[in-house]
Amino acid sequence: MFNSEAFASARHDNRPRWYANAGSILVLLVALTGGSTNANTPAIAPATTPAGSAAPAAARQPAAEPSILQSSERQRQVTRMTTRFVERFHYTRQPVDDQVSEQILDNYLEMLDANRQYFLAADIAYFGRYRHSLDDVLASGDVEPIFDIFRLYRLRAQQNLGHALALLDEEPDFTIDEDFQFDREKAPWIATPQEMQDNWRRRVKNDALSLLMADKTWPEAADILRKRYERVLKRINELDSDEVFETFMNAFARTLDPHSSYLSPRQSEEQRIQMSLSYQGIGASLQLDDDVVKIQGIIPGGPAAIDGRLKANDRITGVGQGTEGEMVDVVGWQLDDVVQLIRGPQGTTVRLQVLPASAPPGSHEQVLSLVRDKVKLEEQAAKSEVRSVERDGKELKLGIITVPSFYQDFDARSRGDDDFRSTTRDVRRLLDELEAEGIEGLVIDLRGNGGGLLTEATSLTGLFVDGGPIVQLRDTNGRVEVLPDPVPSVVYSGPLVVLVDRFSASASEIFSAAIQDYRRGIIIGQQTFGKGTVQNLYPLDQYMRRQNTPGLGQLTLTIGKFYRINGGSTQNRGVIPDIALPSGVDPDEIGENSRSGALPWDQIQATRFRAGDPLDGTIAYLTQHEVERMQSDPDVRYLLSGIEARAAMRAQTTVSLNLDKRLAEREEQRKTQLERENLRRKADGLPAVASLDDLRPEDIPDVLLKQATQILGDYVALDQSGQALARNRKGTERPQAQGSRMP
Repeated sequence: MFNSEAFASARHDNRPRWYANAGSILVLLVALTGGSTNANTPAIAPATTPAGSAAPAAARQPAAEPSILQSSERQRQVTRMTTRFVERFHYTRQPVDDQVSEQILDNYLEMLDANRQYFLAADIAYFGRYRHSLDDVLASGDVEPIFDIFRLYRLRAQQNLGHALALLDEEPDFTIDEDFQFDREKAPWIATPQEMQDNWRRRVKNDALSLLMADKTWPEAADILRKRYERVLKRINELDSDEVFETFMNAFARTLDPHSSYLSPRQSEEQRIQMSLSYQGIGASLQLDDDVVKIQGIIPGGPAAIDGRLKANDRITGVGQGTEGEMVDVVGWQLDDVVQLIRGPQGTTVRLQVLPASAPPGSHEQVLSLVRDKVKLEEQAAKSEVRSVERDGKELKLGIITVPSFYQDFDARSRGDDDFRSTTRDVRRLLDELEAEGIEGLVIDLRGNGGGLLTEATSLTGLFVDGGPIVQLRDTNGRVEVLPDPVPSVVYSGPLVVLVDRFSASASEIFSAAIQDYRRGIIIGQQTFGKGTVQNLYPLDQYMRRQNTPGLGQLTLTIGKFYRINGGSTQNRGVIPDIALPSGVDPDEIGENSRSGALPWDQIQATRFRAGDPLDGTIAYLTQHEVERMQSDPDVRYLLSGIEARAAMRAQTTVSLNLDKRLAEREEQRKTQLERENLRRKADGLPAVASLDDLRPEDIPDVLLKQATQILGDYVALDQSGQALARNRKGTERPQAQGSRMP
């Protein structure tokens, strides 16, 4: 029914890579040794723009002539085929109708101008004529309207970036008290050309101010910004018909769900080449967001994951080669060009200038030095350690197994190697070693584990449960397949805690949900990501009768959903922990339910399984003790104060354009952060540091893992006293309509 080994965790962004607010690329970082116009539509001359919407005239001519945009027979074939595939194969079998057309238009405009800094309100009103006709565009293959929309976007970019370039001829007054709204994603579209001019004046001033705060002079800042704006303009002018078409097709795919996508023939081939190479670099996935490259995710086993400082949603503003090479400003660069700068020979150093995820423009930027390397299987593999806690005068040995992903060494397996590595095999070996050391309880740490092989998720679960179903899969036709425990016997039966966070997704959620439903262990941490869907790849060329058809690209569609054995889906909700721990991750920014078009949570009939005794009383006891412990723990206070500070920064949408005020605000932020660090260090018996720059990554405590071991210590002590029912001893066979802790 399903090829279960293909169910790797999907990338968290289906937007094409070429464009601001519309791209992502896997940066395992390889060492690779204008057009006809419709008479009724605004095109590329100001005289044809919507009434009352004239924008500022371009002060400089574009560096390159705009590319010619015109539809092709190949594009017409792709739209018609995609429409048929969606209505036949997508999990929802969504009819492509006027309602979908509305969503496509909104998505397309957002992908072009997510921060609402190019289009005027009158432009958006003008595009209303397409609100109920884009479904017809898909059915007929006449894609000319999408180029009409893009031509006006390109005109607005030429006008506004030309205005920005002209502003660089004179230094702004940085003593005036005024603000800039840097986050406009939820703001109304700008109403008048005068307001647009003022918004860009403030943007240029803010960009310059940020550079002045990085010790640049005005001439240096103006030169950097001139090159930056010219790069953005050049990139927009050079976008061709296929790239614009790909964006529109992904606007369509995003109406279905966040994991369906379309790749053009060019991008399909590039992806194929990348996936066949030996990757070297920093081990991260990147995307372009509002002209800035942003960290989309960290790859387990790569240099960035091992270093630990680079986080999801951090923004890369500069790249330097070696330990002393010039830091190159990369704001406004194409994503592929930034990737080429970060790529390099194994063993060499690359420096990244990083603006933290929650920090507003002009905040202190870190410079991180990373040594390029391959993503090594041994670094990606499960690891163990032993920690001790004291309860009632007795020292308890607790095992911790960290599982970064659900992996398998396919090459070794295909060679017939009997000792090939996999998540389940490695964890089984680690369990034997830990039990030989006499551990009395176990933490499985799944934080940051974005998924992997479904077969590894089911077999890993089998190490802890004694037979029965693990997960259910439902396909487009409503057929349900129950995947059983493939492991013949339980390997570990002692007290078990599973630690998860918002980045635990897909296969991690299957494992956690099964442990929770069987009442085999206690889930602690944060609500998980909520990625509970299955995708399939459709190379469109293979579905054409004529073999001489030019490349059509490939379509990825969601074709199924995962369901817990209790009937509830892991989609959208993820797994709700039994004991919640604090987190600095904003669930409105990270997680499936934060994604536009995400499929909803639902439930199907539960399957039959034998669960352990209820854990409600044990969970209540452990929760009470954890709350009391956190109130007096200095590391928890440190964590909570950091969460509060980041939340305040995330809520900020404007910044002052007064240089002295901005410098004072930044100094106050760093002073407050240093005080927090030294309060924690004093409480932990560590010497104070004079500067934040003196902190090392290893100085930052893993507060959540510490709390997990404390909870496990309470659990073990309770179990040994005979008061807890922590294991599958007296389970009764019963179907459940819904998990006891699923809201």
